[in-house]
Amino acid sequence: MIVYGGDWNPEQWPEETWSEDVVLMREAGVTRVSVGIFAWSHLEPEEGRYDFAWFDRILDLLGEHGIEACLATPTAAPPPWFGHTYPEALPVDRDGRRVHHGSRQGFCPSSPIYRDRALRIAEKVADRYRDHEAVVMWHVHNEYGCHNARCYCDASAEAFRAWLCERYQSLDALNDAWGTAFWSQRYSDWAQILPPRITSFLTNPAHELDFKRFSSDALVSLYRAERALLGPKPATTNLMAGAHWDMDCWSFAEAVDVVATDHYLIGEHPHEDLAFAADYARSLNGGRPWLLMEHSTSAVNWQGLNLAKDPGELRRNSLAHLARGADAIMFFQWRQSRAGAEKWHSAMLPHAGTDTKIWRETVALGAELKSLRDVSGSTVAADVAILLDHDSVWAQDHPAQPTDRLKPVEVIKEWHAALWRAGITCDIARPEHDLSGYRLVVAPSLYLVSDEGAANLENFVAAGGVALVGPYSGIVDPHDRVRLGGYPGAFRDLLGVSVEEFFPLTEPIALAGGGVGRIWSEQARLTTAKALDTYRDGRPAWTRNEWGGGTAHYLTTLPADLSPIMARVCEEAGVTPAAQAPPGVEVVRRTHPDGRSYLFAINHTDEDAVVEGVAVPAGDVVVTGP
Repeated sequence: MIVYGGDWNPEQWPEETWSEDVVLMREAGVTRVSVGIFAWSHLEPEEGRYDFAWFDRILDLLGEHGIEACLATPTAAPPPWFGHTYPEALPVDRDGRRVHHGSRQGFCPSSPIYRDRALRIAEKVADRYRDHEAVVMWHVHNEYGCHNARCYCDASAEAFRAWLCERYQSLDALNDAWGTAFWSQRYSDWAQILPPRITSFLTNPAHELDFKRFSSDALVSLYRAERALLGPKPATTNLMAGAHWDMDCWSFAEAVDVVATDHYLIGEHPHEDLAFAADYARSLNGGRPWLLMEHSTSAVNWQGLNLAKDPGELRRNSLAHLARGADAIMFFQWRQSRAGAEKWHSAMLPHAGTDTKIWRETVALGAELKSLRDVSGSTVAADVAILLDHDSVWAQDHPAQPTDRLKPVEVIKEWHAALWRAGITCDIARPEHDLSGYRLVVAPSLYLVSDEGAANLENFVAAGGVALVGPYSGIVDPHDRVRLGGYPGAFRDLLGVSVEEFFPLTEPIALAGGGVGRIWSEQARLTTAKALDTYRDGRPAWTRNEWGGGTAHYLTTLPADLSPIMARVCEEAGVTPAAQAPPGVEVVRRTHPDGRSYLFAINHTDEDAVVEGVAVPAGDVVVTGP
């Protein structure tokens, strides 16, 4: 079964609408809803006084109508009494300003007070409903760290010091790792260490990096603490893979029973961003089917310009996620809010009711997903992996860099988009992950890499694989210390190149092969590699080095057009698309272990197309199966 539904927030509505809702859910083909996500102030209207009677009726109503509940712990939005009674538990920003109650996620992740009150309400919910017939899964919290990923208060400072003590064991080890000899920053007492609050000038990069790691770990710790209270039913939390970079999704993926994520369209090429986010979610779940917990039926409410979706776009977006491994297609939210900050966020049941485009498309999608039930459980195989490490992204985000225009996330997404345009489905992997199942591994932006990660890529290539490494990669170790002896540091031998100096660009630079480089260039010397393209002055721009049984390519710039380079390395690695398709037609295959497979052809263009002899009308999706 493909799970279908969305967030249901009945506490926003009079009780007489609840029965209408479940009847309409059945009409739309809804099989599951997430409930209780923002219900803390209704479940515990005053500290220590609980009201579950209304929620009993909600879950009973779902059970009576055969609709599953993904039951949330309501800890993402503490009620007004929490901030009023415990202002010291509210988050503090980098400038020392305490955030006040009035939105959501109004808490410090390291606050012992918040942790105690959150676990108390989570346990109350779990004790009451863990055996309810409608509850099939737990939805812990909601979008961890979306608005409070890092807190700089005194409680956070104390917790940060404890985290550092465990990590380094001694101040000598910390001082060495952080390079505190620079600018007279050597610590002589743990109490001297604070979060990287506002300073007179640049902060210590290693200090910043460890605080980002600590802050992510604090959120994972909160998840694990709630999860421990819930019992044997599976539990997850909705990540924002590919959109929210302040927490380490790999760490969360290790903690959840199944990966769930939210996705909303952004950027100039939103369908390419959707593909990246879906591939990332699938990879976080180890290649297994994953859950799309939220996306939108039409416009959202939080962008500067909130565009409504064109007819058919709701279906096209949903089936694109399904194609890339989702076994649940869910929306925020079921009934569009009448009041509050998200009243202009679209929903399955819009303000205008059932005589609407959105409702008709919602019902039609529910019926189609039911017809595609046999797709459930199948997986997506990929011959290509893109290396992505949050530590590297966080380290490179420090402002003291050769240029602020070389943005790691943008580069990673650009390389993924180049593969998307070539019709190549790819996984996302950490540098330390098992790479043996891939033919091609690309590292678009891996400024920081561990010795283990670097050796892993070397071994992959030596065993016959093909690698493509982007500029400014392999530069520092996990403490953000430069790897000496010439760049690209950890990858210098693998790539057969030694770089002595970086030359960020103020304008594009011409390449001898006819292309153009952007943003970045390097003064590189070939050691064992050969140049496949150069700058007009003869400096290497694209190199190829034989290493064991494989080859490693390196770019010293960001080509304006990656297509010919991707085509070359894919051909060298023996990587081919799932099917031949015209430009703008996305093709992905899902396969069962018994060999049954489903080919998704998603036409993002205004022109009709043909894929493997099957007509795919403009803007349409065609799924062919066994």
